[in-house]
Amino acid sequence: MATCHMRIKIYHNPRCSKSRQTLQLLTARGIDVEIIEYLKTPPSVDELDDILQKLGLEPRQLMRQKQAEYQQNNLDDVTLDKLSLLAFMVKYPVLIERPIVVANGKAALGRPPEAVISIL
Repeated sequence: MATCHMRIKIYHNPRCSKSRQTLQLLTARGIDVEIIEYLKTPPSVDELDDILQKLGLEPRQLMRQKQAEYQQNNLDDVTLDKLSLLAFMVKYPVLIERPIVVANGKAALGRPPEAVISIL
């Protein structure tokens, strides 16, 4: 069995055009993609922390700060630590910027969709 089977994950929101474009870009290349509809199945705090490390970002850099949930929970509060912010992202997955592609021990944000090509 010499075939190397690369498993690529996309944290996907089917209602988001960038997410759909990124998924299309991957499938058009014949890539087998594990689709995680993160609004239905949010990543755990540990998974999110791992994704952030792979992206080289802090939690707020991966948050949709214009979302009502961001404002209502006062997530600009500088006293909130990383764990608290991750917990809010798990509780309100709509806060997570999308799409995120994870491949080869790396991660990329599909904004623009072509940005994910670098990790394939």
